[in-house]
Amino acid sequence: MAEDVDDVRGTDRTQADGAQGAADTEQQGGAAGRALSALDARLPVTEGAGLLRKPFPEHWSFLLGELALYSLVVLLLTGVYLTLFFKPDMQEVVYRGAYTPLSGVRVSEAFDSTLHISFDVRGGLLIRQMHHWAAVVFLAAIGVHLLRVFFTGAFRKPREVNWMIGVTLFLLVLAEGFAGYSLPDDLLSGTGLRIAQGIMLSIPLVGSYVSMFAFGSEYPGHDFISRLYGMHILLLPGLILALLTVHLILVFYLKHTQWAARGHTNRNVVGKPLVPHFAATSGGLFMMVFGVLAALGGLAQINPVWVYGPYRPDQASTGSQPDWYVGFLEGALRLVPPWETTVAGHTLMWNVLLPAVVLPLALFALLYAYPFAQAWVTGDRREHHLCDRPRDRPVRTGLGAAAVTAYAVLLLAGGNDVVADTFAISLNALTWVLRTALVVLPVVVFMVTKRVCLALREAELERLAEGEESGRVRQTIAGGFEDDHRPVDAEERYRVLHGSLPAAPPLPADGDRRTRRVRSALSHWFAADAGQGVRELPTGQRPERPAGGSPES
Repeated sequence: MAEDVDDVRGTDRTQADGAQGAADTEQQGGAAGRALSALDARLPVTEGAGLLRKPFPEHWSFLLGELALYSLVVLLLTGVYLTLFFKPDMQEVVYRGAYTPLSGVRVSEAFDSTLHISFDVRGGLLIRQMHHWAAVVFLAAIGVHLLRVFFTGAFRKPREVNWMIGVTLFLLVLAEGFAGYSLPDDLLSGTGLRIAQGIMLSIPLVGSYVSMFAFGSEYPGHDFISRLYGMHILLLPGLILALLTVHLILVFYLKHTQWAARGHTNRNVVGKPLVPHFAATSGGLFMMVFGVLAALGGLAQINPVWVYGPYRPDQASTGSQPDWYVGFLEGALRLVPPWETTVAGHTLMWNVLLPAVVLPLALFALLYAYPFAQAWVTGDRREHHLCDRPRDRPVRTGLGAAAVTAYAVLLLAGGNDVVADTFAISLNALTWVLRTALVVLPVVVFMVTKRVCLALREAELERLAEGEESGRVRQTIAGGFEDDHRPVDAEERYRVLHGSLPAAPPLPADGDRRTRRVRSALSHWFAADAGQGVRELPTGQRPERPAGGSPES
């Protein structure tokens, strides 16, 4: 069904709608109606009636955000259960639990309680593994959701702030995942903490102070797990929930983006109303997420800390690999050569500082700045509520594909020792191959992706101009034969032509002459090829409006 929204900010009719809804309910009589009326007289029960009819688009890609939300719900539910049994203490005890191979071994209370949850608490291993799988799905869903927003241009005005909130959420969830991964105090997570301490020490001038502040003393100290536990169950979840609330409020306020189609404009949203249609769809998704995570928790082993054993600073886990979401940092650490510089008696460890400090800072700085950088380059200050197809923005799609490729190379490098051992190849040779791939492969992928986008656009426009093959062959008057074509469906024609003609690159008037030249060149590079092939269409078939606009704009 379709429902028009008068404006992005709209007119507030919620109170009137709520009062009318309460009156109608009371007139209908019955115990339920009287109870609702009595409750509404004391609480704002029906004032949100207008929000219950808010439409949501039906496309599957818009459910990625809900997937992340419901994974978070499972995380919270299982996390509350685990806090009843976990002891965040590094004091040593002798293990006397059900896992016989470690019986009599001195372990920390954190590790002992983790084994107690896994082997002695009823359902403890299931809940613990569900919690870990939910964290993996949560991070993956946020990452894919951010990619969807990037490739469809849903970060543009007026959603720049919501994009920044989403990037901050991703950063916080990375920290939350690493904190939870480190709490069991096993040999694998302890190896990761040792790497984290080395990263802290690589920071010039203040590195040793940062390490002492984090661990409370010389590494490993006795306070780190308890400090990490407070961050994991209180500080980081509080920030995540607060930002998520703001994120959802902005989604409601700014309204949802939607794909281009007839009747879809910058001034409306076409889709299912929140209640009951979208609520039923979303509720079904929650049941599926919960069921899949429960099945993974019961059938797919993850993070078996009893196999790794308790952490000892004088030991390192052989073939240790971090969880995938921090694997790119591990890969970067392994690829950078052992560069060091000594200045005034101080050693700068470039092989740690660059990949583990500078790279993440630069990465998230680019993510935060990209919406504003694209707006500055293109000069596009309009509001956008319609999604771009990735093929319609070949340069942006190429940049995104290149970034994903670089991430994949770094992730593979994070396990280069395992890969080399599995396939019996030289570790040094593999490392040099991955170093070369990190520099060359993103450039190649950018160029190929851009050409593929342009080729797809050209094929679509050719089909619009010549029509779609009907599968019939007819004879001409001259005696020859030719394929018969029929006009392309009107809905497909609209979808293909929408956004084909981006706004002409602006002629910047601000800044000095050199800045204007750079901006003009970047603008031409970014948008020049997006409308390629449209001018060859017959005049009546060309789109009547620029990219991202609407008939009303």
